[in-house]
Amino acid sequence: MSNRRPLNIGITCYPTYGGSGVIATELGMAMAARGHRVHFIAYDIPRRLNRFLDNVFFHEVELRENPVFLNPPYTLALCSKMVDVAMNEKIDLFHVHYAVPHATSAYLAKQILGERAPKILTTLHGTDITLVGHDRSYLPITRFSIEQSDEVTAPSQYLKDATFEKLGVSPDRSLLVIPNFVDIDEFKPLTGDTPCAPRPRLSECSTNEKVLIHVSNFRPVKQVDQVVKVFDLVQKQIPCHLILVGDGPERSSIEQLVKELGLRKKVCFFGKQDSIAEILQRSHVFLLPSKNESFGLAALEAMSCGIPVVASRVEGIPEVVIDGEVGFLSAPDDVDGMAKHTLTLLKDDALYSRMSKQARTLVVEKYSRESLATQFENLYYSMTESGGK
Repeated sequence: MSNRRPLNIGITCYPTYGGSGVIATELGMAMAARGHRVHFIAYDIPRRLNRFLDNVFFHEVELRENPVFLNPPYTLALCSKMVDVAMNEKIDLFHVHYAVPHATSAYLAKQILGERAPKILTTLHGTDITLVGHDRSYLPITRFSIEQSDEVTAPSQYLKDATFEKLGVSPDRSLLVIPNFVDIDEFKPLTGDTPCAPRPRLSECSTNEKVLIHVSNFRPVKQVDQVVKVFDLVQKQIPCHLILVGDGPERSSIEQLVKELGLRKKVCFFGKQDSIAEILQRSHVFLLPSKNESFGLAALEAMSCGIPVVASRVEGIPEVVIDGEVGFLSAPDDVDGMAKHTLTLLKDDALYSRMSKQARTLVVEKYSRESLATQFENLYYSMTESGGK
């Protein structure tokens, strides 16, 4: 850490397995390791949060039933908790992940706190924008929350451009692109001296065959059915297995598709996992045929393990998965094309080895957690040391 004073940082995110929660949690722990006091404010403990680290604190947003409201008003409850934590812990800055409702709650808290209010940094993650695209009733509050933040970041140039184009955010609004990142010491290629005990379920599933893998929240936008269809074409030519990590609304239909295609013995459903590095290390190709993807954190974690990616050429993915260098890109519904690319990788050892090394190198050079945490830390200081709003 620099010689500047340690900061008191409040972080709010969704405490689920999604990429935004992962990034928020990893960033908070990195800041705690640098000597800052980090206060997570959420309705549950973030899944990857190690609560026993020095300088890490958790404040639960309590959602209580009230006869006046149809549902517990999370936005208001979060605002009240933010005010409470800001006053008791002398918070310098709120870093909120997602404009609605988190930046909205932070704005309300700022109005209540007045001159004592922390600065607000809002990081967009994608759904902020696509939500408005599907339901324009959220447009005014989303745009307002973004414009009232002291600083705003997005993980990709695509998402930055979409924020201005789809939301009509003022062109005077500064919006920095700071990519998502990965812990390169945890997500690394498996080598002979890597201490990594085999998981029984993984060895059962993969045996000595090639392993294809997909990690997501099983929402329709992830197109997990396309993953299964790509795998079906590949396994007809090369002995292999498919590992599906995660859970969500589409899981039942995917399980039914697996049965209909006669793939039950070759497809393993691992469900939600707190740590997936070991699983990725024993895989060979990562499949990501999403319809929408503002960045693709799961693909980045795979690349950090030296796993080439076969993905769809949409939105922010081409900024992360360099076509022909660390994997291959196709149209999001091009099952045949993705299967062809996967087979090309698995049949050409020299090509596979080159892409594997290039994937790891790209992540180390451009997306390491420590490097990007430094960018955020410098931004924190520039916000808290300036007059600002």
